[in-house]
Amino acid sequence: MKKILVLPLLLLFGIIFAGCSADSEKESGDKEEVAADTTEKTSVSKPLKVDKELLNVEVTIPADFFEDEDIDTVIADAKDEGIQEVIKNDDGSLTFRMSESQQKEILKDMEEEIIVFVEEIETDEQLAIKDISYNNTYSEFTILVNPEELESTLDMDADVDLVLMGIFYQLFNGVDPAKNKVTVTYKNESNGEVIDTIVYPDDLNEQN
Repeated sequence: MKKILVLPLLLLFGIIFAGCSADSEKESGDKEEVAADTTEKTSVSKPLKVDKELLNVEVTIPADFFEDEDIDTVIADAKDEGIQEVIKNDDGSLTFRMSESQQKEILKDMEEEIIVFVEEIETDEQLAIKDISYNNTYSEFTILVNPEELESTLDMDADVDLVLMGIFYQLFNGVDPAKNKVTVTYKNESNGEVIDTIVYPDDLNEQN
């Protein structure tokens, strides 16, 4: 994975762990209500414990995504956002351990972010991109464009953001990092002709 495919981790965590943070707050609120109710019935209140066996989903993010990032800060931020356990591996990658409900909430939040982002791109009159379709795993995107306007830097930035979202969705959906790819196919909006197809990160690796 080349540096072009690296988002600032703090921004990324703000997106993908928002659901975990919300869940943690909800669980905390629920537990406070339970504790308060229990206190009324008993004179001794016991501290609530997290069942470690429920953290049965592991997501490993390769070290390339953490270039120029302070790993300890990344780990602390992830925990602040509701991830109970983060493991620093010898190869520089990080493994996030979470419950199945947290994983589902993260994937749901990421899907919502992708849908909103696609809608914003499609309605941006400054871009050559006219329409975007995708499969249900966000590993394939088909982009209809006006070829005469395609050289815009803004278009490329939008494409890269889509690729990143697709890659991280697959990571958190359990796809092997070595097999994690996103294919972007550009088509002429007027006749459907394929202009170009790029497979990330394979084609980027070949160019560097």
